[in-house]
Amino acid sequence: MDLIQKNLLEQVADLHDVPKGAYNIRANGKLDSRNTTANIDIVTKSDKPGIDIIIKPGTKNESVHIPVIISESGIDDMVYNDFYIGEGADVVIIAGCGIHNMGMEASKHDGIHTFYVGKNARIKYVEKHYGAGDGNGERIMNPETIIEMEEGSYMEMETTQIKGIDSTIRVTSAKLAAGATLEIRENIMTHGKQYAKTDFSVDLNGADSSANVISRSVARDKSRQEFFSVINGNSECRGHSECDAIIMDDASVSASPQLTANNIDASLIHEAAIGKIAGEQLIKLMTLGLTEQEAEEQIINGFMK
Repeated sequence: MDLIQKNLLEQVADLHDVPKGAYNIRANGKLDSRNTTANIDIVTKSDKPGIDIIIKPGTKNESVHIPVIISESGIDDMVYNDFYIGEGADVVIIAGCGIHNMGMEASKHDGIHTFYVGKNARIKYVEKHYGAGDGNGERIMNPETIIEMEEGSYMEMETTQIKGIDSTIRVTSAKLAAGATLEIRENIMTHGKQYAKTDFSVDLNGADSSANVISRSVARDKSRQEFFSVINGNSECRGHSECDAIIMDDASVSASPQLTANNIDASLIHEAAIGKIAGEQLIKLMTLGLTEQEAEEQIINGFMK
């Protein structure tokens, strides 16, 4: 693995070396390396590109790293990854994709990740996207996440678009059984002429199920962002959706929430706010010795945490 690929791994998966535990590293459309454990198996699909990640019931304090890196121009990569989280398991899954494109052709990665979260299982899923390279070829990522949660299960999902992605359509859909809880936090930064679309859809099917969907974004230059959120309360449940965006320069941001209550005991809330950085915030930081640009960066960094 060369220095460019190692830097991509560090950016999307915080890896400086071979990770401990189970991992599957995909580079330029092919398997680079893999390791399994007694409790976590990774199997290559036979009918289409991708892998099955099988986590045994009761597995605790283990992690899985499944990063994808692309360092060549003209790559068009597509994977189907299925996660089977056994009953009562408690694990962390680190994914993410990094593209370094120095060429003229577009490099693209599309991934469909399907999670089957077993009864009373807990999972933390972290996914980072990053683009680099000074070529004219675009860096394109279109991740889709499908989540099916059984009774009493819990899933925390953190997705971050760090920088450098020219176009992305991010689709997440989830179905929750009784007592299941889903927490989603998304951070997106766009600049130049980049485009980012987020599309969330959650069905709260079981009694006492709950979902909390939070998106924070910053749009700079002439970039465009769209946020769509659908929460269907089909039982006694709790749903909350929040979209906060900072708009700068000549950028464009739109937010389209939709809440549907199909049960008298469904409690659903949506919050949305789009605006520029407040002048008084800049002035306060500039009085402490920061330049206007430095003050903007401080405000943005705090907002995105």
